[in-house]
Amino acid sequence: MLSKNVGSVDRIARLALGILLILGAVMGYGAWMWIGVIPLATGLMSSCPIYSIFGIRTCPMPKD
Repeated sequence: MLSKNVGSVDRIARLALGILLILGAVMGYGAWMWIGVIPLATGLMSSCPIYSIFGIRTCPMPKD
């Protein structure tokens, strides 16, 4: 399982963008808008594989 690396503001932005793009695809604005599945999925999982590759975290570090 991927570790959580997406913070709350980033997560909300990903969810909103994903929903808007998918809605645009459903409305017929272009098949390319199905790309919205990616930000929607990463927002729902709170984990981004690309962030993991580059070592980026937008969520607060857990306190030990």
